[in-house]
Amino acid sequence: MFLVVPDPAHGLVAAPQSSDDLTTLTVESLAAQGFAWNSEIEAYTRQADHDPAAVDDTAGMLRELGHYVFSSHRPLRRS
Repeated sequence: MFLVVPDPAHGLVAAPQSSDDLTTLTVESLAAQGFAWNSEIEAYTRQADHDPAAVDDTAGMLRELGHYVFSSHRPLRRS
């Protein structure tokens, strides 16, 4: 299971529930999308990415790999 959220201090965060979630394909897929492991928060991060579409794209990629994913972002304001 993963949590995917934007964070003001870390950019886009993809946090696994446990090390069992870090399959070889998952780690390679996150790296291919520009994520790097941040041992301080024990999650993958991609700097300066707070776009709701990036949250949805990352969550979708993880779901396609068979993970359960919780994701959240601030809704866009509509005029």
